[in-house]
Amino acid sequence: MKLTIKDKDFLERLNVLLESKELSIELKEDGLKRFVLRQNYGDRIQSYFNLTRQGVRWRFQRLFNQIYINSYLAVFWIESNFGTELRQMAMEIAKERVELRKKARKMDDFELCRPENRSAEPRSERPEM
Repeated sequence: MKLTIKDKDFLERLNVLLESKELSIELKEDGLKRFVLRQNYGDRIQSYFNLTRQGVRWRFQRLFNQIYINSYLAVFWIESNFGTELRQMAMEIAKERVELRKKARKMDDFELCRPENRSAEPRSERPEM
């Protein structure tokens, strides 16, 4: 699952609030473990994220309890079946791709995140015969 530009913006804003200790992420155990967002969770947070409280809760849930956890589940499954020998090579590939994305952004000011609205992309038409 890829992150959207809205996800990236949300994570950047969340990071600012986590560093300033206005919010925290905790592990909740009520049958099934999950991440929860804690502390000042009122109107100020809504305006800071430009989302409703439910919107902040939904995006946090999706990013941390779905995408983040599922990434580790995939790694766990692969390493359970193929061992951990590939981990170092996978990390090298990931670091290389991060560097390539940084270079692309600097060179072309080009976003490599998934576009928000795919229907706005031009479609190529087939010539009629």
